[in-house]
Amino acid sequence: MSSDVSATPTPATESTADIVIMGAGAAGISVAASLRRRRPSLSITIVDPADTHYYQPAWTLVGAGEFDAARTARPMSSVIPNGVTWIQAAVTAFAPDHQQILLSDGRRLGYRYLVVAPGLQLNWEAIDGLTDTLGRNGVTSNYRFDLAPYTWSLVRDFKGGNALFTQPPMPIKCAGAPQKAMYLSAHTWRQNGVHNKTKIEFHLVAPALFGVKDYIPALMEYVKRYEISLNHLSHLRAVDGERRVARFEIFDADGQSQFVDKPFDLLHVVPPQSAPDVLRASPLADAAGWCEVDPATLRHARFANIFGAGDAISAPNAKTAAAARKQAVVVAENLLAAMDGRPQPMHYDGYGACPLTVEHGKIVLAEFGYGGKLMPTFPLDGTKANRIAWMLKKYVLPKIYWDVMLRGREWLAQPSRPGHR
Repeated sequence: MSSDVSATPTPATESTADIVIMGAGAAGISVAASLRRRRPSLSITIVDPADTHYYQPAWTLVGAGEFDAARTARPMSSVIPNGVTWIQAAVTAFAPDHQQILLSDGRRLGYRYLVVAPGLQLNWEAIDGLTDTLGRNGVTSNYRFDLAPYTWSLVRDFKGGNALFTQPPMPIKCAGAPQKAMYLSAHTWRQNGVHNKTKIEFHLVAPALFGVKDYIPALMEYVKRYEISLNHLSHLRAVDGERRVARFEIFDADGQSQFVDKPFDLLHVVPPQSAPDVLRASPLADAAGWCEVDPATLRHARFANIFGAGDAISAPNAKTAAAARKQAVVVAENLLAAMDGRPQPMHYDGYGACPLTVEHGKIVLAEFGYGGKLMPTFPLDGTKANRIAWMLKKYVLPKIYWDVMLRGREWLAQPSRPGHR
């Protein structure tokens, strides 16, 4: 259940809790709410420095003029579940052998169980010149709250020219979001009569348009309809905003590369992403920097009193809010079982969802689990564009997020139990 608006951060004093949750994003809040619903007597502390909680899946719609940015942000105090303590600080180090985390305010916080749910780190500075020009010179990104409205202003007022859209190496949060922005922009330009004066290019590092092959035919129909030039194995390396030139490193099949400068009138950038630096440098990380968990139980591979959820874990699922919705239930059930000395009762099946907005009013609803197994929730053919999925994305899912998922109401979120598929 969500807290009242009077919730305030706890001052920095030494303390311990039954359960400490690192991160107050979709995964962290959902885990806390699910735990509170199951066992209200637990002392739970969430650690997060942010003062605002965002519904990030709607930023694609904000960038297309379909959603009000203000409706995607709420005070963090309003989403912290009742009875949960919030410490407004960052985690600076992990000490799992001592069952403690170190905080940016200098304190040590002890725990019986720890849930690691910090989300992803967006590495804007990894692209030379990008931070100097974001939000001006036609350079934008729907991956930032303050920039999604700028995306719409650029798209709405576009008179033609070169429009470049980029996608960095995987994994990233919502792997379909880079092309969602492209399709919605292209559809707007067709409606505004400037499509025939526009050259659209999609530069993506991946060798395939989407990670699950079943959805590619429907997406390719729109690539052809909008006359989009696909450029695979293409890395954005630098941006010169004043000159409006983007530099790409493009690889061939043999791994050889060359640098190519592309002029642009609009550049939509998705930055490289990783686990947060504090996690990457910690004993909890695997070789790639992710919180190393069992992909089924979401329990840490080496520390039995640590669980992980959300975008920063090592499980090979799509990093989406829909995944966090399912993971929260698995972590809540399995953590309580661990506390009670019982076997792990729940298995996460890798479920994730990516509503691919291919035009205003239509979506290819990609729902899949581990290994690319299709896992539709509704009786819809998600491999084809449809209007019902658009209605879900724009009108239903935001309400489910704020009023159901963050309050521990686990609608359509029950995972599988071992042996019961």
